[in-house]
Amino acid sequence: MRIAVIPGDGIGKEVTAEAVKVLEAAAAVCGDRFDLQTLPWSADHYLSTGVAMPPNGIAMLRDDFQGVLLGALGDPRVPDNAHIRPILLGIRFELDLYVNYRPVRLLDDRLCPLKDRTTADVNFVVFRENTEGAYVGVGGRFKAGTTDEIAVQEEINTFKGVNRIIRHAFEYARARGLRKVCMADKSNAMVQGHALWLRLFREVAAEYPDIEPTHMYVDALAMFMVKDPGLFQVIVTNNMFGDIITDIGGALQGGLGMAASGNIHPGRTSLFEPVHGSAPPLAGKNVANPMGAMLSASLLLETLGKRDASQLIERAVEAAVKANQTTPDIGGTLGTKEVGDWVAGNIKGQG
Repeated sequence: MRIAVIPGDGIGKEVTAEAVKVLEAAAAVCGDRFDLQTLPWSADHYLSTGVAMPPNGIAMLRDDFQGVLLGALGDPRVPDNAHIRPILLGIRFELDLYVNYRPVRLLDDRLCPLKDRTTADVNFVVFRENTEGAYVGVGGRFKAGTTDEIAVQEEINTFKGVNRIIRHAFEYARARGLRKVCMADKSNAMVQGHALWLRLFREVAAEYPDIEPTHMYVDALAMFMVKDPGLFQVIVTNNMFGDIITDIGGALQGGLGMAASGNIHPGRTSLFEPVHGSAPPLAGKNVANPMGAMLSASLLLETLGKRDASQLIERAVEAAVKANQTTPDIGGTLGTKEVGDWVAGNIKGQG
């Protein structure tokens, strides 16, 4: 299997190196073989060439690779971060990666900011529709820069897009023996677009009588995620709402440094990335938490059917957290590279 590695900008380069380190350790223990090819697409590449990615970049990813591991993108030297949209959103939209997969799992009680909440309370997944909604770029500005300026941003919801992400959430729940799927929208205020979500959720739920469907307005969902996260097993929602509530989820599991994600089209080349951003002020200081990147590599392996290797990484990261062999943001004293060495060593020990 061929995997494209895009370290990107800032701390992305550092955390990706450690994710690759543990991926290779897990592959060696399990006897898997991967051909990892690093692609230079980044702010440095953009500033030196004027091109974010080559014209055949999307086709190359689709045709030549089974998965993509991305570090992070964002650099203040690039005006408006002009290189991000063609790379990150370009890959998501043009490869039709309609499933944004965000596990929210607390690995140790001490990492949760909520009083008296434990690992048993924070263990759910969020599926965010990833190719539609408010992020498609439909809209515009009229009389920009004047006191009469008008700005319009359209939200796009289609039967195809809404149906397939809701159905994916139910299929995921059934395959894992889960019994609850919650859909969040704002159909009381955004009546036209979100009425489609509510109708399709009810229709799809009727096909899964073994699963309890619940519906919440997204503001209520955000409240209950903080008040009682144990209510949830699977959450499905739209692009923008999913973007927001998964940051709440990241906080529940110890911070964005712990949060992994997959951008997936089942059966096709998919993209995996931590969600913490490039954090330029931290770059080069060996302080960034690489665990979100490692767990993203685990999701990549899981999606490719390499479940044993995926679980090796997940168990090793959990062991590092419990042993406090972590970066300072979650209470440890190790640097980025040293966390990678510890986790890779634990994986080899499991073999």
